[in-house]
Amino acid sequence: MLYRKELIVMEVIERVRSQEIEMRSELFEMFLNYLDVSDKTVETYKRALRQFFLFLHQRGISQPVREDVLAFRDELKNTGHSPATIQTYITVVKLFFRWTSQEKLYPNIADHIKGAKIGREHKKDYLTADQVREVLSTVEQNTLQGMRDYAILVLMLTCGLRTIEVSRANIGDLRVLGDNTVLYIQGKGREGKSEYVKVPKRVEKAIRAYLMMRGYTHDTDPLFVSTSNNSKGARLTTRSISGIVKQALKNAGYNSSRLTAHSLRHTAVTLALLAGVDLAEVQNFARHKNITTTMIYNHAIEDEKNRCSNAVAQIIFADELKS
Repeated sequence: MLYRKELIVMEVIERVRSQEIEMRSELFEMFLNYLDVSDKTVETYKRALRQFFLFLHQRGISQPVREDVLAFRDELKNTGHSPATIQTYITVVKLFFRWTSQEKLYPNIADHIKGAKIGREHKKDYLTADQVREVLSTVEQNTLQGMRDYAILVLMLTCGLRTIEVSRANIGDLRVLGDNTVLYIQGKGREGKSEYVKVPKRVEKAIRAYLMMRGYTHDTDPLFVSTSNNSKGARLTTRSISGIVKQALKNAGYNSSRLTAHSLRHTAVTLALLAGVDLAEVQNFARHKNITTTMIYNHAIEDEKNRCSNAVAQIIFADELKS
C-alpha cells in the first residue's frame, strides 16, 4: 500500500539533472530540521542522499524498495568506496527513510540494513554507570582541589568534553540560554567558541560550588585553575586535566592503560547510546563531523550485547551446571 504523500519522494528521484540531484528544498529542510545537525554534517548527508537518488535515477527506479538499498550498498562496495564511507552513506539512507516513515511520506525500506564492517581497532573503552559512580565517590569534596576535580569529572562525563575544551573554558562561557545552562566551548579545530553543550543541573551546581569556594573571579578567568604552589591560579593544562582524571580512576581501582581522560568522553557517548538516544542526536551531542565515528561506538555496544558465547558455554557445560 502506497503512502499518501510518497509522490514527494518520487519527485526527488525525477529531479536529477546532468549527474546531479536538485534536492527538493522543502523536503530536505524538513529532514534536516528533524535531525538538527551541524552545517558540515548537512553536507555529508546531502552528498550521501544525492549519491543514493542518482543511483535510483540511473536505473529508472521511481518507487525504491529494500532490495534497491541493498543494491546501492553493493554498488558502493564494487566501486571501491571505503568501509567508513559505505557505513556513512547507508546510515544516512536509513535515517532518511526512518523519517519518511514517521512523517507518512514513504515506507521505511531501509530498516535493519547493515552498512560495512568497520575495523575492530576502533573499539573504545568506557565506564559503566556503576563504575562512574565508584569513581565519583572517591573524590573528596571538602577541599578546593577536591571540589574542582569533582566538577571537572562530572562535566566531562555528562557533556562528553575533550581535555582541550575543558582547559580553554572561561567562567564567562557558562551562561543561561533559555531554560538551560550551557557552556560555550572551543572545539577541536575551531577558531572561536561557537558551539555549546547543555550543562545538567547537578553539574552546574558542582561547578558553581567550586567557584564559590574559589572566591572572587572575572568572566575572563579560566573556569578551572591550578591549586599547586608553583602555578596557583593558572589555567589548567590538558596534561593537568588528564592527570586529575587518571588519578581519580586509579583511586577507584581502575588503573588500566586503556582508561584515560578521553575515556570519559567515550563513556558519555556510549551511555547515551545505551540509554536509547537516537544515533543522529548522539552525533550532534558528541560533535562528530562524521556519523561513522558515532557508529563505531554502536558496533562496540552490539558486540558486548552478543550472547552467543554464553549460550554456547551453557550447551557445552550443561552437565557441570546440573551437578
